[in-house]
Amino acid sequence: MIHSAPRICTFESRRASEIGKLIEKFGGIPTNAPSMREIPLDQQTATLEFAERLFASEIDILVLMTGVGTRHMADAIGTKFSGEQFLAALHNLTIVVRGPKPTAVLKEWDVPIHVRTPEPNTWREMLAAMRQELDLSGKRVAVQEYGISNEQFLQSLRDSGAEVESVIVYRWDLPLDRGPLENAINEQIKNPFDVLMFTSAQQIRHVLQVAEELGHPEEFRNSVVHSRICSVGPTCSETLVENGLKVDFEASPPKMGPLVRGAMEMMSAG
Repeated sequence: MIHSAPRICTFESRRASEIGKLIEKFGGIPTNAPSMREIPLDQQTATLEFAERLFASEIDILVLMTGVGTRHMADAIGTKFSGEQFLAALHNLTIVVRGPKPTAVLKEWDVPIHVRTPEPNTWREMLAAMRQELDLSGKRVAVQEYGISNEQFLQSLRDSGAEVESVIVYRWDLPLDRGPLENAINEQIKNPFDVLMFTSAQQIRHVLQVAEELGHPEEFRNSVVHSRICSVGPTCSETLVENGLKVDFEASPPKMGPLVRGAMEMMSAG
């Protein structure tokens, strides 16, 4: 059993205050080191080219991966075309959504959804749902991507007979102020946190990138054996494993509340 409050380092940006309050509520000591910012691509040429094909009825299926990306897509297309034209085109497509956030956006727009991805909302569940509910052979599929392109998903769609294009409408970047992230990495090396908590796959990549840029990649990797690593869900866990890191706890369902609660219960159990 532990007798002192666990020190928990998170790398959340957008919901930093929320996760910090949750950790305190369950008896932990939070340190937040924002690791990401979402920014639109400087050039939206690819999105506007996609819009041209969309309005020419050259797309059969549209896969929406994120709510933020769906809104950015609409905003980018709105710089050249009317919002009404975009929404009308969506009604003529088969729409696939990855999770609750793009679902909420389409509900707001009153656009019908044809395939919903079951939890935990990874590309594997999405692919299985699409194969089960749709005939993909010969279909022209556009995938709104996020952060980095998921080549496994795109290739699996091609293997199912679809013609596939990726539409990346925003990318992840490091925060403008890296100070808190650099400080957390240095603290981890000197005095490892009890828990390292990740709420997205890209956080993992950015933490490792900054550790590399600080010149301490091996020291950081060596330090994490003294911490428990907690993941928000399967996609995050896959990325940890791919990068040679352990997964001590994975939240189910993949949400922030179960992540914090489960991490604290694990630490209380010793």
